[in-house]
Amino acid sequence: MSPATGYFDRIAADLLAAHPAPDLRAAIVILPNYHVAQPLAQALARAAKVPALLLPRMTTLTDWVRDVTPDAQAIPDSRRGALLYQHLHQKRWFGRADLWGITQELLKLFDELTNHALDALAVDEDTFAAAVERAYAARQNESLQLEARLVFELWHAMQQDATPDSARVYQQRLAALAAKAERPLYVLRTSDWDALEERFLKAYSRRATVRVFDLRRGKPGEFYFGENGENTRPSLPRFFPATSLEQEARAAAMQVRLWLAEGKRDIAIVAQDRVTARRARALLERDEVLVRDETGWTFATLSVSAALDRWLTALQSGFYHHDLLDLLKSPFIFADLIPDERKAAVHQLEQWSRKHGIVAGLDAFDKLATTEPHPMLARLRKAAALLEQHHNRTLTEWLRALRESMAELSMDIGLAKDDAGARLLQALDDWQQELADDNGRYRFAEWRRWLAQRLDTTTYIDTRIDSSVRFTHLAATRWRAFDAVLLLGCDADHLPGDMSGGRWFNDAVRGILKLPTRASRAARQHDDLIGLLTLNDCVLATWQQERDGESGLLSPWLQLLRDQSAVGEGGENTHPHPNPPLEGEGIDELIACLALEDARRIDLPITTQPAPSVPPARMPERISVGAYNTLVACPYQFFARHLLRLNELDEVQEDIQKRDYGDLVHAILQRFHQSHPRVSKQDDDTLRAALQHISEEAFADLIEHDFAARAWLARWLKTLPAYLEWQRNNEQHGWHYAESERGFERQLASVVLRGRIDRLDEKDGATKVFDYKTQTVSQLTRKLKDAGEDVQLACYAEACDAAEAAFISLDGDTVREIAPPQELAQLAQRNAERLTHLMQRLRDGANLPANGIEQTCQYCEMRGLCRKGDWQNG
Repeated sequence: MSPATGYFDRIAADLLAAHPAPDLRAAIVILPNYHVAQPLAQALARAAKVPALLLPRMTTLTDWVRDVTPDAQAIPDSRRGALLYQHLHQKRWFGRADLWGITQELLKLFDELTNHALDALAVDEDTFAAAVERAYAARQNESLQLEARLVFELWHAMQQDATPDSARVYQQRLAALAAKAERPLYVLRTSDWDALEERFLKAYSRRATVRVFDLRRGKPGEFYFGENGENTRPSLPRFFPATSLEQEARAAAMQVRLWLAEGKRDIAIVAQDRVTARRARALLERDEVLVRDETGWTFATLSVSAALDRWLTALQSGFYHHDLLDLLKSPFIFADLIPDERKAAVHQLEQWSRKHGIVAGLDAFDKLATTEPHPMLARLRKAAALLEQHHNRTLTEWLRALRESMAELSMDIGLAKDDAGARLLQALDDWQQELADDNGRYRFAEWRRWLAQRLDTTTYIDTRIDSSVRFTHLAATRWRAFDAVLLLGCDADHLPGDMSGGRWFNDAVRGILKLPTRASRAARQHDDLIGLLTLNDCVLATWQQERDGESGLLSPWLQLLRDQSAVGEGGENTHPHPNPPLEGEGIDELIACLALEDARRIDLPITTQPAPSVPPARMPERISVGAYNTLVACPYQFFARHLLRLNELDEVQEDIQKRDYGDLVHAILQRFHQSHPRVSKQDDDTLRAALQHISEEAFADLIEHDFAARAWLARWLKTLPAYLEWQRNNEQHGWHYAESERGFERQLASVVLRGRIDRLDEKDGATKVFDYKTQTVSQLTRKLKDAGEDVQLACYAEACDAAEAAFISLDGDTVREIAPPQELAQLAQRNAERLTHLMQRLRDGANLPANGIEQTCQYCEMRGLCRKGDWQNG
């Protein structure tokens, strides 16, 4: 029999003694939650032993007070917060502090003052300030007086509003219930109520019977089970000290699965550490164990709010490329488009951004959409215009503009398909309606901070999941019995949790004002914990005994229970260690299951060099010069990068890189030689000025966004004299500029070779190909030392039947040609024959081993795929 059964039977007997069966409708039973109704009804049925039983009214206090119609409806918290914010903004007491954060804390304090400190506030401002100073044991302290007078003034100002707040309405309703008390009242609790509710009980008891059933002992005047011979000693949980967050989450998930296998059908996971809880939930859902969450998550932590935040962030950043791409990849935006079309449109924008280095803004994308308008750009512009940031608006106007912009982006359609998204849309509409009478005007940044705070304080609970496993919190377990309970995150940092009351008033002042203190909050949480352990005898407590390399301690409350259990009645403590050992039946099974899971998860080591063959469907008919170079350098890299197309996307460079520098140099020289194909008959100053002007124009856009680009420009300008000297010398040898950036396709025996040549010169019908390089002479010389190691010049020579080919090293004040040391025609022919032979071997099933040298592997993005370090050192 469950420990809870005896307690409910005792309550049933007491209630039936005052109200004989079968009609118990005269009584009212106040429950801590509605989960308690069923076991209490079952106990009453067992005790009454009648075929039909008319149950008493069983309700919670917050639902019962709704029977009373208030004199006026409460002002919504959103409207109340806006009023207080405007008051603080006008007073300018806090400078540039986060006024919305201060507003939230003050509203919480005002509710506490309303519920607990009416006597202290029913005085004048000086008396209240003096009381605060006495509590701080200070004399004429200006900062303390300011704090006291500020709170006193603001609380009274808010109370003078004709529309009462929710705390005052709750007060009025409780007073009305107490004034009309007639029916006997029975209350179940495990910890103290708030002062306001305690006053209600006293007022009610003056007119009708009040019976309180409390699991604690030692409080006279109420029914405490420990004073009537019942054993109220809480059961000792089993303990699992984890060595990491991951191990704790895995242990929790494993224990739940073991309990389910045993047939337990009501399992509670009481989470103290929300981070560990997230991981444990993910592990359970991976194993297809659904979890019902009674605690919920704030909207700020959900993906639906992340989509909203991405939209506002992209807007505020001027569509910075990271923010824009994050927004476009959200599944909630442009939900009216066909999925394939939407993905293609997003992919196109991403490719444009990466290829053309678009850092921010939509204008650059518009310039690239030359054939037809991009399906997303115009809508983004229109949505952005609806949220124009340069004018102040009311909160309602901002919310209306937000909803209109979301409709333009079809974000409302996407969110409406998601339960949390639909709740978010409803919350936005509710706030818009609640704030309709608020005339305060706010900047975009102010409104966005307000919205972030609302999302961070509004909770979403998914009620669609019905599961045997539920996440909950201590306060929600009052008077509840489960088949099994898992206390997750029971370290000293999380149990007790943060009991501070915010920035306003220390505990001494709070004690004098009769406000909740750290001690009172901790006492309530402690009583809830003891109540849970009293009614449940199958409990596992987990915590991290190691966190970030430091030792962690078990919760002092659980440590005390464990020590008391070890000492027993006058016995000796046999477990003095601060971290208790694993205890309790079933822990060995849990450890064994975790060890088995570890064994199954160990990856088999890679001991062989990967060497795949090419599937017929992947066999290329065309190959670029760059891909051919990769095939020679490392066949596996060629397979992964060019056949599987796993090469990484280019990053948008916010600062200029050496590759960008090389691309700019190519473009500058192409433009220069198109306007100055021959330089021999022109003076150096004119040529240098023209080349410098072209260079400065080419670097202008980069310099505007990246100051460091000036250094690259200076480096290039230093090269101009040497380049012009080299060009003159080249023309003296009879070679003249003919063409730049010529694309080619060369049909070989079994494959088409394609590429683009930087520059072609001509002399007496002969052709010479050049490739500009910003590398040093020594680096380029090493590239060409061994025939066939670098195929670029050989491929260009083959494509154009060139008589000569060379790299041009543009390195600082040095400009030199570096030509292959081998005879070019023979090198080009053998290079083409090798490519034809390699393609045929690939068709015949030859393998592509990962055999690149270290220099090739050093910066290879496929190294994590081939895992050379594993098999090379294995």
